[in-house]
Amino acid sequence: MKQKSHSGAKKRIKVTGTGKFRFQKAHKSHLMAHKSKRAKKLNKSGQAVNAADKRNMARLLPNY
Repeated sequence: MKQKSHSGAKKRIKVTGTGKFRFQKAHKSHLMAHKSKRAKKLNKSGQAVNAADKRNMARLLPNY
């Protein structure tokens, strides 16, 4: 039987060319007026998945 990718993970996690998993951090869609410039700047870029979680991500996305 074919393994299926996790639908929620497909939408939220991207795999880089070197095989690392990247995701977008939360708390940046609205209510930004009261957040500091530094907090908004640091939250702008994506973040690599922690090494401890990499195995779980690979299980969620077997075909990537």
